[in-house]
Amino acid sequence: MSATLEFDISVKVKGSAHARAGRVEGAVVVVKIGELSRRTGVSTRLLRYYEEQGLISPARSANTYREYDEADVAQVERAVGLVRSGLPTRLAKVVLDLERTQDEDLAASCPRTVAEMLAEELEGLDDRIACLTASRRTIHDFLVRTSHAADVLEAARTPS
Repeated sequence: MSATLEFDISVKVKGSAHARAGRVEGAVVVVKIGELSRRTGVSTRLLRYYEEQGLISPARSANTYREYDEADVAQVERAVGLVRSGLPTRLAKVVLDLERTQDEDLAASCPRTVAEMLAEELEGLDDRIACLTASRRTIHDFLVRTSHAADVLEAARTPS
Protein backbone atom coordinates (compact mmCIF):
# COMPACT_ATOMS: atom_id res chain seq x y z
CA MET A 1 0.00 0.00 0.00
CA SER A 2 1.47 3.34 -0.98
CA ALA A 3 1.49 6.28 1.37
CA THR A 4 -0.63 9.29 0.48
CA LEU A 5 -0.38 12.84 1.65
CA GLU A 6 -3.64 14.55 2.57
CA PHE A 7 -3.95 18.32 2.64
CA ASP A 8 -6.50 20.06 4.79
CA ILE A 9 -7.73 22.30 1.95
CA SER A 10 -9.18 21.28 -1.48
CA VAL A 11 -9.39 23.15 -4.83
CA LYS A 12 -9.35 21.71 -8.36
CA VAL A 13 -6.94 23.53 -10.66
CA LYS A 14 -5.95 22.58 -14.20
CA GLY A 15 -2.26 22.25 -14.95
CA SER A 16 0.71 20.95 -13.04
CA ALA A 17 1.84 24.25 -11.53
CA HIS A 18 -0.74 23.92 -8.78
CA ALA A 19 -0.46 20.15 -8.34
CA ARG A 20 1.73 20.67 -5.30
CA ALA A 21 -1.11 22.54 -3.56
CA GLY A 22 -3.62 19.69 -3.64
CA ARG A 23 -4.27 16.29 -5.10
CA VAL A 24 -4.69 15.49 -8.77
CA GLU A 25 -7.91 13.86 -9.99
CA GLY A 26 -7.55 13.05 -13.67
CA ALA A 27 -6.38 16.25 -15.35
CA VAL A 28 -7.71 18.45 -12.54
CA VAL A 29 -6.04 19.43 -9.28
CA VAL A 30 -8.30 19.44 -6.24
CA VAL A 31 -7.53 21.96 -3.51
CA LYS A 32 -9.21 22.83 -0.26
CA ILE A 33 -10.44 26.13 1.11
CA GLY A 34 -7.11 27.38 2.44
CA GLU A 35 -5.44 27.10 -0.96
CA LEU A 36 -8.43 28.76 -2.62
CA SER A 37 -8.09 31.58 -0.10
CA ARG A 38 -4.40 31.99 -0.91
CA ARG A 39 -5.05 31.93 -4.66
CA THR A 40 -7.90 34.44 -4.64
CA GLY A 41 -6.94 36.64 -1.69
CA VAL A 42 -10.37 36.00 -0.14
CA SER A 43 -10.49 34.93 3.50
CA THR A 44 -11.76 31.45 4.31
CA ARG A 45 -14.51 33.06 6.38
CA LEU A 46 -15.70 35.08 3.38
CA LEU A 47 -15.51 31.99 1.15
CA ARG A 48 -17.79 30.16 3.57
CA TYR A 49 -20.15 33.17 3.55
CA TYR A 50 -20.18 33.17 -0.26
CA GLU A 51 -21.08 29.48 -0.12
CA GLU A 52 -23.86 30.21 2.40
CA GLN A 53 -25.21 32.91 0.07
CA GLY A 54 -25.11 30.57 -2.94
CA LEU A 55 -22.38 32.45 -4.81
CA ILE A 56 -20.15 29.35 -4.91
CA SER A 57 -21.00 25.67 -4.58
CA PRO A 58 -17.92 23.58 -3.79
CA ALA A 59 -17.94 19.82 -4.06
CA ARG A 60 -17.51 17.85 -0.85
CA SER A 61 -15.02 15.06 -0.29
CA ALA A 62 -15.88 11.83 1.53
CA ASN A 63 -14.68 13.45 4.75
CA THR A 64 -16.88 16.53 3.98
CA TYR A 65 -13.99 18.89 3.21
CA ARG A 66 -14.85 21.50 0.61
CA GLU A 67 -13.12 20.84 -2.71
CA TYR A 68 -12.63 23.47 -5.39
CA ASP A 69 -11.56 23.32 -9.03
CA GLU A 70 -10.44 25.96 -11.52
CA ALA A 71 -14.05 26.87 -12.32
CA ASP A 72 -14.60 27.59 -8.62
CA VAL A 73 -11.54 29.87 -8.60
CA ALA A 74 -13.01 31.84 -11.52
CA GLN A 75 -16.41 31.90 -9.80
CA VAL A 76 -14.90 33.34 -6.60
CA GLU A 77 -13.03 36.00 -8.58
CA ARG A 78 -16.24 36.93 -10.43
CA ALA A 79 -18.26 37.03 -7.18
CA VAL A 80 -15.63 39.24 -5.54
CA GLY A 81 -15.71 41.59 -8.54
CA LEU A 82 -19.48 41.88 -8.38
CA VAL A 83 -19.53 42.53 -4.64
CA ARG A 84 -16.67 45.03 -4.83
CA SER A 85 -18.50 46.86 -7.60
CA GLY A 86 -21.39 47.45 -5.22
CA LEU A 87 -23.80 44.60 -5.89
CA PRO A 88 -25.35 43.07 -2.78
CA THR A 89 -24.71 39.33 -2.53
CA ARG A 90 -28.36 38.54 -3.28
CA LEU A 91 -28.08 40.36 -6.63
CA ALA A 92 -24.59 38.96 -7.28
CA LYS A 93 -26.12 35.49 -6.98
CA VAL A 94 -28.80 36.38 -9.53
CA VAL A 95 -26.18 37.75 -11.94
CA LEU A 96 -23.97 34.66 -11.54
CA ASP A 97 -26.97 32.39 -12.07
CA LEU A 98 -27.99 34.32 -15.19
CA GLU A 99 -24.44 34.14 -16.55
CA ARG A 100 -24.46 30.35 -16.14
CA THR A 101 -27.90 29.97 -17.68
CA GLN A 102 -28.20 30.07 -21.45
CA ASP A 103 -31.69 28.60 -21.40
CA GLU A 104 -34.02 30.73 -23.52
CA ASP A 105 -37.01 29.08 -21.87
CA LEU A 106 -35.98 30.60 -18.55
CA ALA A 107 -36.07 34.12 -19.98
CA ALA A 108 -39.38 33.43 -21.69
CA SER A 109 -40.92 32.11 -18.47
CA CYS A 110 -39.62 34.90 -16.23
CA PRO A 111 -42.49 36.15 -14.02
CA ARG A 112 -43.33 39.84 -14.31
CA THR A 113 -42.50 40.42 -10.63
CA VAL A 114 -38.98 39.06 -11.17
CA ALA A 115 -38.54 41.17 -14.31
CA GLU A 116 -39.69 44.27 -12.40
CA MET A 117 -37.27 43.51 -9.55
CA LEU A 118 -34.41 43.09 -12.03
CA ALA A 119 -35.40 46.34 -13.78
CA GLU A 120 -35.22 48.16 -10.43
CA GLU A 121 -31.79 46.65 -9.79
CA LEU A 122 -30.70 47.69 -13.28
CA GLU A 123 -31.78 51.26 -12.55
CA GLY A 124 -29.82 51.16 -9.28
CA LEU A 125 -26.74 49.91 -11.14
CA ASP A 126 -27.09 52.73 -13.67
CA ASP A 127 -27.28 55.24 -10.81
CA ARG A 128 -24.13 53.80 -9.19
CA ILE A 129 -22.30 53.79 -12.52
CA ALA A 130 -23.23 57.44 -13.07
CA CYS A 131 -21.99 58.32 -9.56
CA LEU A 132 -18.74 56.40 -10.06
CA THR A 133 -18.23 57.99 -13.48
CA ALA A 134 -18.65 61.48 -11.99
CA SER A 135 -16.24 60.62 -9.16
CA ARG A 136 -13.72 59.24 -11.63
CA ARG A 137 -13.97 62.37 -13.74
CA THR A 138 -13.40 64.60 -10.67
CA ILE A 139 -10.34 62.61 -9.59
CA HIS A 140 -8.95 62.49 -13.13
CA ASP A 141 -9.44 66.24 -13.64
CA PHE A 142 -7.65 66.96 -10.36
CA LEU A 143 -4.74 64.67 -11.21
CA VAL A 144 -4.33 66.30 -14.61
CA ARG A 145 -3.68 69.59 -12.81
CA THR A 146 -0.89 68.14 -10.64
CA SER A 147 2.78 68.12 -11.56
CA HIS A 148 2.72 64.33 -11.43
CA ALA A 149 -0.12 63.92 -13.92
CA ALA A 150 1.71 62.02 -16.67
CA ASP A 151 3.42 59.52 -14.34
CA VAL A 152 0.47 58.94 -12.04
CA LEU A 153 -2.15 58.65 -14.76
CA GLU A 154 0.01 56.27 -16.82
CA ALA A 155 0.53 54.08 -13.73
CA ALA A 156 -3.23 54.07 -13.10
CA ARG A 157 -3.89 52.85 -16.66
CA THR A 158 -1.33 50.04 -16.48
CA PRO A 159 -2.92 46.82 -15.22
CA SER A 160 -1.11 45.18 -12.34
